[in-house]
Amino acid sequence: MSKLTKNQKIARAKVEPQKAYRLGEAAALLKEITFTKFDASVDIDVRLGVDPRKANQMVRGVVTLPHGTGKTVRVLVLCTPEKEAEAKNAGADYVGLDEYVDKIKSGWTDVDVIICTPNVMGKVGALGRILGPRGLMPNPKTGTVTMEIGKAVSEVKAGKIDFKVDKFGIVHTSIGKISFTAEQIEDNAKEVLGMIIKLKPSAAKGSYVKSIYLSTTMSPGLQIDTKSVENK
Repeated sequence: MSKLTKNQKIARAKVEPQKAYRLGEAAALLKEITFTKFDASVDIDVRLGVDPRKANQMVRGVVTLPHGTGKTVRVLVLCTPEKEAEAKNAGADYVGLDEYVDKIKSGWTDVDVIICTPNVMGKVGALGRILGPRGLMPNPKTGTVTMEIGKAVSEVKAGKIDFKVDKFGIVHTSIGKISFTAEQIEDNAKEVLGMIIKLKPSAAKGSYVKSIYLSTTMSPGLQIDTKSVENK
């Protein structure tokens, strides 16, 4: 078993075992126990009382973080020529169709979000085997298959994210950077949690939000008091 570093010992000493923190309290503490030299991502993990194998208990949503993600989001727009100018003007990093379809088929996936128009889904659909496992497949439910290309690109660049419960019943997503203020981290977390609670499936029985943890790339996880979140 590897020895704890000095900073890891400091971090662990500040975290009270078994304590469930209020969201704002956890956001502030997270900044105190993160010692990475890079701007670490802030992640939230929410375990839900749902069975994702059942279609009527799937939880998937879209939310715009009030303070953005803190990341430079690389956007590829797959569209026909008449939509290219709209995509470029909105800030898309890559715009085109056939050349990028071929690049993806060759293994290129160096983007964070792919947006396309409905009329090219025939070509994009053939890329599902490559894009699906990477979470890059455009989907009308997340607003990434749309004729409103400019609006979609602007929203993604401004901090729009989509999340989906995994096979273990957990929603995991990044909500910012540790360089954010504690208040900004709290605001972004509230936005995500509020949407998750709003999306509670009617088929879900018993306790819905089982546990919530806030962490950074290399910090201990901080347990959040679920009652303090659900009662807001």
